[in-house]
Amino acid sequence: MSRGDAVEASAPAGQEAWRELAQQLRVDSVRCSDAVGSGHPTSSLSAADLMAVLLAGHLRYNFEEPDYPGNDHLIFSKGHASPLLYAMFRAAGAIDDEELLTNRQFGSRLQGHPTPVIPWVDVATGSLGQGLPIAVGLAMAAKRPLDAPFHTWCVVGDSETAEGSVWEAFARAGHEKLDNITAIVDVNRLGQRGPTELQWDTAAYAKRIEAFGWRAIVIDGHNIEEIDSALTDAVADGRPTAIVARTVKGQGVSFIADKDGWHGKALAGEDKDKALAEIGDNPSRTFPVPAPRKWKGPELKTGKPEFKTYTDPVATRKAYGEALVALGDAREDVVVLDAEVSNSTHSEDFRAAHEDRFFEMYIAEQQMVAAAVGMQVVDLVPFSSTFAAFLTRAYDFIRMAAVSQANIRLSGSHAGVSIGPDGPSQMALEDLSMMRAVHGSTVLYPSDANQAAQLVGAMAELDGISYMRTTREKTALLYPAGEQFPIGGSKVVRSSDGDVATVVGAGITLHEAVKAADEGAKIRIVDAYSVKPIDGAGIAESVKATGGNLIVVEDHWPEGGIGDALLASFAEIGFTDFKLKHLAVRDMPTSGKPAELLDAAGISAKQIAEAAKGLAG
Repeated sequence: MSRGDAVEASAPAGQEAWRELAQQLRVDSVRCSDAVGSGHPTSSLSAADLMAVLLAGHLRYNFEEPDYPGNDHLIFSKGHASPLLYAMFRAAGAIDDEELLTNRQFGSRLQGHPTPVIPWVDVATGSLGQGLPIAVGLAMAAKRPLDAPFHTWCVVGDSETAEGSVWEAFARAGHEKLDNITAIVDVNRLGQRGPTELQWDTAAYAKRIEAFGWRAIVIDGHNIEEIDSALTDAVADGRPTAIVARTVKGQGVSFIADKDGWHGKALAGEDKDKALAEIGDNPSRTFPVPAPRKWKGPELKTGKPEFKTYTDPVATRKAYGEALVALGDAREDVVVLDAEVSNSTHSEDFRAAHEDRFFEMYIAEQQMVAAAVGMQVVDLVPFSSTFAAFLTRAYDFIRMAAVSQANIRLSGSHAGVSIGPDGPSQMALEDLSMMRAVHGSTVLYPSDANQAAQLVGAMAELDGISYMRTTREKTALLYPAGEQFPIGGSKVVRSSDGDVATVVGAGITLHEAVKAADEGAKIRIVDAYSVKPIDGAGIAESVKATGGNLIVVEDHWPEGGIGDALLASFAEIGFTDFKLKHLAVRDMPTSGKPAELLDAAGISAKQIAEAAKGLAG
């Protein structure tokens, strides 16, 4: 019988079966890496015993129904060990041997690192340090508001514990007392280029982890009995638990075990044959997996929100917070996270109304975004907010959220020089560029309170990553309550037959354009509230109507903001007959009053009027 011939009869239960499964996982990790000539078999071999006992003894999961609410969740934070994960899917009968051997090949859903293209994968991993923070988000969602019985397991590599985000996750789970999460730390000593920081000092790992309020269980990661005992204890302690497992990289293959220089290398040719002979190349079989707990999940109310009507100037950040309250009133699936600035972002309004669905993440922006990704896995609708400048710290998590096909909503307040005396460290002059670059993202920039409320409602319905830039200062009302703002649209705010130029702006610069018009500038003013997708065709019509004269004015660096978005759109539709004046922040700002800083940056009403005169000749 060839190895590709599956033995579908279930293996006998118990520890001997787990030992057989561990060897099968090792063999299949070697085979699927060899089939494509690349991958990480050594990192897979070290955790094979751990995953064998977890899969066949403790992971409660129905592979035939991956969306079943009672399923446990398994996050492979060390995503480079994907051969092991795919071997687990083979052992569970979720994929066959033929698909296993397509690992890393073009067109296969078994990519080099796991992604949710695979139905048993919740999130994309591979950028190290992200899996545990996401798992914490899942565990928090299970605690509240879902009150769910599932357990979240996360496999963490020892190398990635050098990432600060891992310790943000340990801190958050410890503070929240999440007894429904278990981290399995694979301490195999070797990283990509040599030994890790702590090597096999499992006592040091345990001491650090316990300092964050976790229980740490140190075990021999190749001792089946110790693994089983630790996994059993992990779900019965009342605290988050970390299993610190001392393992050997390349375990099971003597000539590569604990040998440097084998990271990321497939075993091929004679090396593969020697390895399989040493492990024991028997036909793959399927193993029974424990059934999930019976749980259908709560029926969460999802009604239509009734947003507040604004008649006086209000900051869009305040309107954001009040719109979240309306959303929370109407929809029980809406959750809100903030990074200890909720009194500035105004997500504190949601906290006051729906405290059970508000999550204070403190100043840990990576953990905040990761938790949102975890929460959307179980169909919650997360909104995360902080100062726009500080989202840059979490950018890797945002781009990976796109790889995860995650649906999360981000809000960045206090953006641009218009925030005033706080100075450039707080000004977020690159956030539009950053968020536009995320695959499939939507970028919104409201200019008044009524518009902000409507766009918050739209964000709740959007797929992918959406971002709203809000303004610190109060702004006058431009739109009546109930006005609609389609994603991808724009609005003409002012126009007349005598207009000599079209001014495109959003947020604070739109109000500067209105001031310029009020003071006599003959300009057509267009609100580009949807920065991505931007309404290139609609804005082009306004530019044509004003003699081809275009002024883009934005409280942002010139790179990657509204101007670049609009030019890219014009290029796509073939519109080239225009003259452009791009007003943007070009010099490093300082502290000052908002009006002083807008004028110093060249984006005030005065400079808009001068630009219009210049274009008109």
